[in-house]
Amino acid sequence: MTRPQPEVVVLVTMTPDQRQESVRVSQVILPEKEERQTPYTLEEFSYDYFRPPPKHTLSRVMVTKNRGKDKLWSCSREPLKQPLLKKVVNHEELSQEACMAFIAIMKYMGDYPSRRTRAVNDLTDQIFEGALKDEPLKDEIVCQIIKQLTDNHVKYSEEKGWELLWLCTGLFPPSNNLLPHVQKFLQAKKHHLLSPDCMQRLQKALRNGSRKYPPHLVEVEAIQHKTTQIFHKVYFPDDSDEAFEVESSTKAKDFCHNISGRLMLKSSEGFSLFVKITDKVISVPDGDFFFDFVRHLTDWIRKARHVKDGGAAMVPSLTYQVFFMKKLWTNTVPGNDSMADSIFHYYQELPKYLRGYHKCSREEVHQLAALIYRVKFEEDNSHFQTTSKILKDLVPQDQIRLQSPDDWKRSIMTLFIKQSGKTREDAKLSFLKIIYKWPTFGSAFFEIKQTTDPNYPETLLIAINKHGVSLIDPKTKDILTTHPFTKISNWSSGNTYFHITIGNLVRGSKLLCETSLGYKMDDLLTSYISQMLTTMTKQRTSRGNK
Repeated sequence: MTRPQPEVVVLVTMTPDQRQESVRVSQVILPEKEERQTPYTLEEFSYDYFRPPPKHTLSRVMVTKNRGKDKLWSCSREPLKQPLLKKVVNHEELSQEACMAFIAIMKYMGDYPSRRTRAVNDLTDQIFEGALKDEPLKDEIVCQIIKQLTDNHVKYSEEKGWELLWLCTGLFPPSNNLLPHVQKFLQAKKHHLLSPDCMQRLQKALRNGSRKYPPHLVEVEAIQHKTTQIFHKVYFPDDSDEAFEVESSTKAKDFCHNISGRLMLKSSEGFSLFVKITDKVISVPDGDFFFDFVRHLTDWIRKARHVKDGGAAMVPSLTYQVFFMKKLWTNTVPGNDSMADSIFHYYQELPKYLRGYHKCSREEVHQLAALIYRVKFEEDNSHFQTTSKILKDLVPQDQIRLQSPDDWKRSIMTLFIKQSGKTREDAKLSFLKIIYKWPTFGSAFFEIKQTTDPNYPETLLIAINKHGVSLIDPKTKDILTTHPFTKISNWSSGNTYFHITIGNLVRGSKLLCETSLGYKMDDLLTSYISQMLTTMTKQRTSRGNK
């Protein structure tokens, strides 16, 4: 009996989907004038860093037969019993993990029996999760993937191996010892469609460092659909959106920079990316890899749901949206950046104003209503016929009942006529210039309950802005007190609370707030204080250099 060809063996181990894909791949006609180069292998690297092959005590004939099997750096259709690298072999836990990862690689490439129904990133998680936790496994996984791409004569399997190498080069760089060998391997395979892209991704991984989480579903789906460019829709406060390319190595800071460049903003300072998932909107830290953050967030929410539902039901895939907004308003002055005023500042400040969070005079309310009307309808005054219907979009909710609809109509229309000739953009700027004078401009407002301080009402409005943390009476809108950031010594948050300590940790006063938005308050306070400390350090440095 003779062993069937690898192409036949591999068809048996594939899932029906993989078999279908294999037929499609095998029908792709490659260019005839393909430059054939001698393939580069990990043989040279293996002499110093691979474990020695098993010793054979059999006849010379058997040794000749086994020689192919001893090429540890060459493609194998058998699972590994031990890791490839010496540095992993002696570590029992890592050894086990390395061998399991190799089976997952074989399953992904269609070289090992696998069940059909699984999430798109199940196998990629199994392959890369260990390597992202334990440094020695990084080189092990890179070697395993290159091994399976060396002398692999099954077209489908080879293509799937290239997908894994593409994902891998976007996650982490190999060690300095392995790096030149990976580069030579890619150089020798430069005719392959993914090779130049893998080379670029490798350079970026060397520059930006290692990711923390395995590839996001979006990355895995992209490469499985033969797409090396991933475009992400980003939403803006003015209800517009645009698509931006996001790479595996893109950090939130780079993403913000790209967006502000495209929108022709004068600076990306104070802006942030936010991910909206289920009922939460969470800011992406500047230094985080974008896909790492989204991956971490979806995993966290999935686990929380799983526990809540008793782990019985299959959790559906979580969809998310990405927003780009102004987060820190420290240096925001209306008129300094017309694009930022038009797309962000106006549309972010308007809802807070209409919710009635600011203290303002009747005259200001009339003026602002006329400006909001102009932004909505420009010179078209026909909507004044139905003033009662549009009042909620023009006047703070707590002020609507202070006048009859007819009185509102008269007051607003008089000022609207006075402002004749103003463009929509002029009206936005005028609106911002009025609000800018208020101490609560650029605030994030939080409605909370407190019982720790009898001097304050039980229901409080907290505003976090460039001045610090203000406590506001929700009825009168009076600012009861403002705690500057320099006086805040400690804070913490949970699902149902936000705690803050003002002044000395021993003698300071504590405010315990009941809120479901503690995570937002915590993040905002951290960001403002971090910005303040950075500014102080810069000022000290510049003084020292003078």
